[in-house]
Amino acid sequence: MTTFIGNIEARADAKGRVFLPSSYRRLLPDNERERVVMRRDPDNACLILYPESVWNRKVEDFKEKLDEWNADDQMLLMQFVSDAEWIDIDSQGRILLAKRNLQAINASTDVLFVGMIDRIAIWNKATYEATKLSRNDFAKQLSEKMKKRNND
Repeated sequence: MTTFIGNIEARADAKGRVFLPSSYRRLLPDNERERVVMRRDPDNACLILYPESVWNRKVEDFKEKLDEWNADDQMLLMQFVSDAEWIDIDSQGRILLAKRNLQAINASTDVLFVGMIDRIAIWNKATYEATKLSRNDFAKQLSEKMKKRNND
């Protein structure tokens, strides 16, 4: 399993091209190093990059939870996949972040890649720092989740 961890600062050029960190590129499966799927996070001001196999698995898992004959479920699926787009990784390891996507995360050139185990988030660094839990809140929530998991 791919495990994206840590965070790495990067800078987009005038055209919106940014190097996908090499430590993350190396973790992509050999047959998935030419493109990824990107979608805006519905809850946070960030973009999410999925390796193709992870994206396909998430879509299949999501589809299984939906009723194909329910109009609301179908609209939910349609919006989920229509908000996604293929992002090519060029021969130099760069991806192109369209201006609308950079604007959606309030970034102009500086971005922060954040590993999320099976996917990668792209944030405006200041927004990420402001959104993160305080050290005490993080410790408390982590402890609660770990205890809950151990009690299941």
